[in-house]
Amino acid sequence: MVRTYKRKTDRGTTSENMHHATKEVLNEQKSFRTVAVAYGIDKMTLYRRCRKIKASQSHECNISSGPSTAVHSGYAKPRQLFSDAEEAELVKYLLDASKMFFGLSPKETRKLAFQFATDLGKPVPEKWKITLSAGEDWFSGFMRRHCRLVSLRTPEATSLSRISSFNQTNANLFYDNLESLYSRFHFEPQSIWNVDETGLTTVQNPGKVIAPKGMKQVGAVTSAERGVLVTLCCAVNALGHAIPPMFIFPMVRYHERLVDGGPPGCVGASHKSGWMTKENFFIFLQHFGKHSNSSIEHPVLLLLDNHESDISVECIQFAKDNGIHLLSFPPHCSHKLQPLDRTVYYPLKRFYNSECDAWCNSHPGRPMQALDIPGVCSRAFKLAMTPANIQSGFEVSGIYPFNRNRIAGDEFLPSVVTDRPEPVSSSDVTEVAAEPSTSTSTSEPSEVSQPSADMQAACKSFS
Repeated sequence: MVRTYKRKTDRGTTSENMHHATKEVLNEQKSFRTVAVAYGIDKMTLYRRCRKIKASQSHECNISSGPSTAVHSGYAKPRQLFSDAEEAELVKYLLDASKMFFGLSPKETRKLAFQFATDLGKPVPEKWKITLSAGEDWFSGFMRRHCRLVSLRTPEATSLSRISSFNQTNANLFYDNLESLYSRFHFEPQSIWNVDETGLTTVQNPGKVIAPKGMKQVGAVTSAERGVLVTLCCAVNALGHAIPPMFIFPMVRYHERLVDGGPPGCVGASHKSGWMTKENFFIFLQHFGKHSNSSIEHPVLLLLDNHESDISVECIQFAKDNGIHLLSFPPHCSHKLQPLDRTVYYPLKRFYNSECDAWCNSHPGRPMQALDIPGVCSRAFKLAMTPANIQSGFEVSGIYPFNRNRIAGDEFLPSVVTDRPEPVSSSDVTEVAAEPSTSTSTSEPSEVSQPSADMQAACKSFS
């Protein structure tokens, strides 16, 4: 069977002449022979088409309202197993499963189609019964018919912690705290900041290159197989500005020359792991206070994740003395609520990889080291930290302008499958036991023990 058939002739199609001829015969009561000769078409073909229209539209009074489109003449379209409504239901299920991060692969989709056809009592080919799945021809046709709604995509690995933690309750809690701070201090956009860390390595992901067609393996030079990680800490505000970043090198001792060639005004620190620590974050907080001009008279809001390295007594006391109000994101929710993660760090990594490719091409035979990262990152930092990128991050996360409904409801669907009923406290149990029973029949389970509506919907969709 041909999967992609291309029409070679116009046979089986209805021309404009046939439409006009049909209208003249049915509306103006002209003879078949006269109209057929005038339009150069076969008389019997015109007769059969008019007979079909009269039979299908005998109940309509006005035949001129569209006899050309009410009857489909010519060749019928290829036999389709599911109706349009049934395929629309299948597409909706696939889209809902994808939004819940439980998307189906092509093989699983074919198995689902076979089960769906069996439940509906559809006649399926014998090969489907042997393999217990739909054929590849059906899948290719299904994807072609609904190419505007579904496509094959490579999913991004997402941990279960992020899936279960990013829910409507945690998001509302964050927006409630943010709205409370806005109402108390009336922060302007230049006073709303976000700080976060990311990693830069000496082994980049090479970009696409020109290579011979059909070549299976194409290589690109990198410094090593496993690189050295340097932590980059950035801070941006809702007005679109960024302060000079901070580099944390995987060394025991830090030297000022390590940041030579980096973005102007950048600072550095060191730790044997190259990760952010409480001591290094205190250094960055001092650096941030100098560039943000924060004070008791002019307070600023600093949004950050709740990692233990960002929270210490020393940092909190410094922030309190310098008018820096700290607000942390809920655990495992920064991928949706943090502006830097939403619109800034992706272009930064992309530009950084391009600069690493250029550095390797201009330094043949020389491996990249940790002290080369600030110089390579300098241009990528300028290209990524644009006002448009930064402002877009605050907007899509609903932080500024403040909009707690900015995140669509379907983005919370992954957490629905992990919903649990609210626990029953001891006081509630005592009150329920103290109330007299008003029914003589067997008591039903309490409402609290019932699963939530979202959980019931999720179970129903996956049943």
